[in-house]
Amino acid sequence: MLHVLSGRLGISYPILLVLGGLALSLVPGAPHVSLDPDLVFLVFLPPLLYEAAWFTPWKEFVRLRGPIALQAFGLVLCTAGAVALFAHALIPEFSLALGFMLGGIISPPDAVAATSVLHGMRVPRVAVGILEGESLVNDAASLIVFRFALAAVVTGSFVAVDVVGEFLRVSLGGVGLGLGVALLVYGLHRLLPSAPSVDASLTVMTPYLMYLAAEGLGCSGVLAVVAGGLFLSARAHDFLAATSRVQANFVWSTLVFLLNGFVFILIGLQLPRITEGLGPEALADATGYALAISLLTIVVRFVWVFAAAGALRLRPSRPSGAPDPDWKALVVIAWAGMRGVVSLASALAVPLTLADGVTAFPHRHLILFITFVVILVTLVLQGISLPLVVRLLRFGPGDEVRRARDEQALAARLAAAALAHLDQHYPDEHRRHDAVQRVRAHHAAVLHASQTDLGVEADLRAEHHKLMIDLVHAQKRALLLARRDGTYDHEVLRAAEEQLDMEEVRLHRAGH
Repeated sequence: MLHVLSGRLGISYPILLVLGGLALSLVPGAPHVSLDPDLVFLVFLPPLLYEAAWFTPWKEFVRLRGPIALQAFGLVLCTAGAVALFAHALIPEFSLALGFMLGGIISPPDAVAATSVLHGMRVPRVAVGILEGESLVNDAASLIVFRFALAAVVTGSFVAVDVVGEFLRVSLGGVGLGLGVALLVYGLHRLLPSAPSVDASLTVMTPYLMYLAAEGLGCSGVLAVVAGGLFLSARAHDFLAATSRVQANFVWSTLVFLLNGFVFILIGLQLPRITEGLGPEALADATGYALAISLLTIVVRFVWVFAAAGALRLRPSRPSGAPDPDWKALVVIAWAGMRGVVSLASALAVPLTLADGVTAFPHRHLILFITFVVILVTLVLQGISLPLVVRLLRFGPGDEVRRARDEQALAARLAAAALAHLDQHYPDEHRRHDAVQRVRAHHAAVLHASQTDLGVEADLRAEHHKLMIDLVHAQKRALLLARRDGTYDHEVLRAAEEQLDMEEVRLHRAGH
């Protein structure tokens, strides 16, 4: 219901889900819902990261590796350091180690929130690519910072040299294990008979295998899932048949929708548990701290995005074909820093006591409350205002025109390949068989249409697209009458309905 309402109101659905969960938590007599951090890290995080990695273009990820690395690692460390110093100076008896831990918790923006807000907007592809790439690996950087800061608070010791070595081991080990599991799964797909249900099931199991293998050996499960997902995505055409890809896409779209829905609702439902450890006076002070730190995270991201972009432009060599975002795209990247479930799960993972098992963990309730407020402020304030920011920036139709040209060029290339294949392997059939002649005429028409003027052809394609959808609907009405008549076999009717459904899905995807 909230998802449907978000579409009617024009608000990104993660925002409305969090607000809906928050409203439900305030209902008198409503039960308190506890969010187990292990549940988030194990059940929710692997498939959400894997799905994001699967749909990230590998070549684009490599081209944008410079800005992505600066955002995912540099910005996380910069935010953690700024929050540590600011919280240490602002909050009484709040140590630097606690500050770094808090910074590690609230530093990574949420991938789903940003992409869902920007979906369907006229935003440069380079900005979306940087945001998607950043969200893939910044969770790993933030969790590593959180892990080391937490160890420093619990044990009371911190050795910088050990931290650097451990950071490299955790990161490189996670990438290596993710690629190792990906190669194993790749082999399983190639060896097993290609069955859509088996292939779709394996794709769901894969991120859990990667995450568990890495975490079981003390490495980064996040980087394992991301690395393995990028590897398998780039080779999906080698081991997934067409029917398997179609079925897996439907499975994953439903799975990710349900997981995201549960996660964002659960974020809002955490408010009573988070505030129960704060008294009325402490709540007022904590609100002030939280709002100040929220503002700091927004300012740090703005400063870093523009400073990093300036530094990248000064580098002596740059990757071939790597575009530089202009100032408008940088504003979008800077403003799309909404926090989400990883931050809350990390905060909830803070233990109740120190290493002795008796001493209460210092400022645990305050850390939870600050994290919740930062999520709420960034998600609601930035998420709701981001569409307005995009409209005020008035991006041109550059990417849209480029995509339309690419669509035309690709259609021409595929049609030319089909005609060449027909002429080479079926040179006489089109003269003897009307069906082959119609197929050849169809591809020739596609080739001719794709070579016409882009602006003129756009209106014709829109009219043709509407006509084809109307024809599918007319055939479905005839199919419904045929089912009521009871003249045809049930399996025949079902096969015809499935074919019409697939055609309608194809047309709707082509229209978007």
